Amino acid sequence: MNTTDEILRELGRLYPDAVPALSFRSPYELLVAVILSAQCTDERVNKVTAELFKEYNTPEKMLRLSQGELEKYIYSCGFYHNKAAHILSATRDILEKFGGEVPSSLEELRTLAGVGRKTANVVYAVAFGGDAIAVDTHVFRVSNRLGLAAGSTPEKVEEGLCRVIPKELWSRAHHWLIYHGRQVCHSQRPDCAHCTLAPLCKYFHQG
Repeated sequence: MNTTDEILRELGRLYPDAVPALSFRSPYELLVAVILSAQCTDERVNKVTAELFKEYNTPEKMLRLSQGELEKYIYSCGFYHNKAAHILSATRDILEKFGGEVPSSLEELRTLAGVGRKTANVVYAVAFGGDAIAVDTHVFRVSNRLGLAAGSTPEKVEEGLCRVIPKELWSRAHHWLIYHGRQVCHSQRPDCAHCTLAPLCKYFHQG
């Protein structure tokens, strides 16, 4: 068994029930929540969407809001001006190009205005059960530290992870890495002393 296989096996043992932390009831709600989650905690997003989705949980309903009105709902998520613009742009595309339904293919998701690669990957994997690895700050940090996939950009790390992780594990590995980043491998002061991956970790041995 190589180091990558050992890391994946241990991550799976540590986080067997790893699931998305964002609350959603439809692919559209997930899309909006993921856009809001950029540089914001999932807990904060869930509080915001709990109120927003009471009235505006479909593309048709969302477009009843002006950008300024939407910004008031999502203000506490940060970067509210850009996020509101992205949500409304993607929503218009969904209505005008896809008949009001969030597209289920990765290629089509990536064509939505205001939707970046990470957001498209999350929606594809979580809402539609597709094989994709979304690289957020946790996945980026943990992958580089463990030596799973070294890269200076999320795209490079995604490419590296897709090369070394079996395709059927992509979605689960995404969640495992997020959980490990949140619970153990923190951005500041990672808890290496209590990390069962330390013997396999490039960062630990370099430190």
